[in-house]
Amino acid sequence: MKYLLMIYSNPASWGHPIFLRTPEALAMSGDKRDELTGEFEALLKEISESGELIDSAPLGDPRSTRTVRVRKGVSAGTDGPFIEAKEQLAGYFVVDCASPERAEEIAGRFPDARFAAVEVRPILS
Repeated sequence: MKYLLMIYSNPASWGHPIFLRTPEALAMSGDKRDELTGEFEALLKEISESGELIDSAPLGDPRSTRTVRVRKGVSAGTDGPFIEAKEQLAGYFVVDCASPERAEEIAGRFPDARFAAVEVRPILS
């Protein structure tokens, strides 16, 4: 089954990889940040070689986002997602896994899960 893994983070210091721009990661030594990057690269290599990784992309800064709503036939665009949100969607991965537990295991191995959130959602097809 396919799953959408959505990476969330605080938009205060946007950039990719987002996990390296969190206050926690910025407080780490260079060696620790390099270790996080190595873990991330190893995970990407593993799920690429296993065929589980289908697609992925980082998303642009939420400040450049537009939200469109149509009410009573009138389209209205507003800047960004809800500004009150402390965490916003930073990027996504589509994986094809044998079980929901495997999808959750992969999500938990993203460094982003340590500092913000990685949502796992089944893709209906």
